Amino acid sequence: MTTWLLLNSGPHPAAYNMAVDEALLEAMPRWQRPVLRFYGWTEPAATFGYFQGYTEVARRTLLRPLVRRPTGGGIVPHDADWTYSLAFPAGHDWHGLAAVESYERAHEWIQAAFQRLNVATELAPCARHTAPGACFEGYERSDVLWQGRKIAGAAQRRNKLGLLIQGSVQPPPLPLLRADWERTMGEAAREMWKVEWETMGRDPLFEGRVEELMRAKYSDVEYNQKR
Repeated sequence: MTTWLLLNSGPHPAAYNMAVDEALLEAMPRWQRPVLRFYGWTEPAATFGYFQGYTEVARRTLLRPLVRRPTGGGIVPHDADWTYSLAFPAGHDWHGLAAVESYERAHEWIQAAFQRLNVATELAPCARHTAPGACFEGYERSDVLWQGRKIAGAAQRRNKLGLLIQGSVQPPPLPLLRADWERTMGEAAREMWKVEWETMGRDPLFEGRVEELMRAKYSDVEYNQKR
């Protein structure tokens, strides 16, 4: 058995959500344990990949605010999705995987959780692009598909601190509860990797860093429009 931390943040503004995820990655050398975070949004928003150009992003979506992610990938609408993030310390098995392998593993986990809810999905065997830069128009290899439509994608950042995965699930139009999906995510990890869950407690150092990143970075217009 291995113990991972579980953080259910609830709904927050986009800038706060991106700050928390970056702070999770920064905290990995100190915590030395993986973290699964579930979170939501207090208003419709869109996030976009770290390397994307702001002008093109602003042209492609009407959702506001637009906030640059600490990870790569394309535009992700956050008006009805279920969002999660994963952070792993350097030296952890997930951190040592190639990017395509950690991407596939995360989506196998999503697939297993939906299976527990009697929702049949598949992982895309190859990529199909319809609109460059838009995460949920078309799909990448190993994205989660329901009836041929992408319902889950993710973006990653891997460095000497650890690995950060930011994922979005656009739930299929079925009578599903988010709370049930979150529960089955925990159950699937227990079965697949012998994970035990510990609810993450207060950490003033972490919380202070979140506030700093939110004010100085993700709420800053110049940062979000820097390229």
